[in-house]
Amino acid sequence: MNQTEIEAAAFRRLLEHLDSLKDVQNIELMNLAGFCRNCLAKWYAAAASDQGESISYDQAREVVYGMPYDEWKARYQKEATPEQLAQFNKTS
Repeated sequence: MNQTEIEAAAFRRLLEHLDSLKDVQNIELMNLAGFCRNCLAKWYAAAASDQGESISYDQAREVVYGMPYDEWKARYQKEATPEQLAQFNKTS
C-alpha cells in the first residue's frame, strides 16, 4: 500500500467517524478543533482542483456529509447556542 492509499483510507475512516457522530455540530468542531465538515469539503474540492478535477463545493459537501448538505442540515443541524456562537466569534 502506498502513502496515497493510506491517506485515502484514513480520510474515509475520518468521514465514517464523523458520520457516526451526527449529533456533533459543526460549530462544536470549529470551537474545539478549528475545522468542521464544511472545511473538509473545501479542502476536498481544493485537492480535486489541484489534481485537475472539477468538483463543486456542493459535490464535495455531499462526499463529506454522505448526502446533499441541505438534507443533512434539515435532519441533523441544530441551532447554535449563544455560548457556542460567543466561543466561535472569540476564536475566529
